Amino acid sequence: MAATAEISQRDRAVELLKERGAMRRIELSDAGVHPETLSRLVEEGILTRVSRGLYQLTDADIVAAHDLAEVAKLVPKGVICLISALQFHELTLQTPSRVWVAIGPKARKPKIEYPPTRIVRFGERALSLGVQTHTIDGVPVPIFNPAKTVVDCFRFRKAVGFDVALEGLHNVVKSGKAKPAEIVQYARDTRIWSVLRPYLETVVADGA
Repeated sequence: MAATAEISQRDRAVELLKERGAMRRIELSDAGVHPETLSRLVEEGILTRVSRGLYQLTDADIVAAHDLAEVAKLVPKGVICLISALQFHELTLQTPSRVWVAIGPKARKPKIEYPPTRIVRFGERALSLGVQTHTIDGVPVPIFNPAKTVVDCFRFRKAVGFDVALEGLHNVVKSGKAKPAEIVQYARDTRIWSVLRPYLETVVADGA
């Protein structure tokens, strides 16, 4: 009977991780998978413990979106930003090696083992502007909208790369995911309009 129960737990763990990408031990435990079963699956090479208490299938590729959900759980007051937000909105060909997340100027900097994370400090007003909430793997994930993301890339152009900021601007206008007026407003609100203006005017004049 015990052997049958463990087989059931093993199947349950594998199915859950196929669906979710990666899960914490407490989440698997709540789903009826005991720690002993997880340990055996790791020993057998079926699962990999990617950080303390976090597991994934050994042969699985975690999609970028899952990493965003994981960071949202670890940084509850953070907002996915810059290159990670560009990628989420399909505005760049960049594939960031870490999740970029904005936190407030006085917020405590979180210590995150996994996934790799880049913490960026935003002013309180900049942190509150243009935030959307997307549900990923059942987790509410705050992400800056396309227009605000592009404006932020110009604000942090030294960190993300000026070419990335220009790529985002070109793509957001071409795709219609943001109207020029939205970009202008966010740029004014964050005091970057004088820098961004000539590039936006060129993109609009060229028809993106």
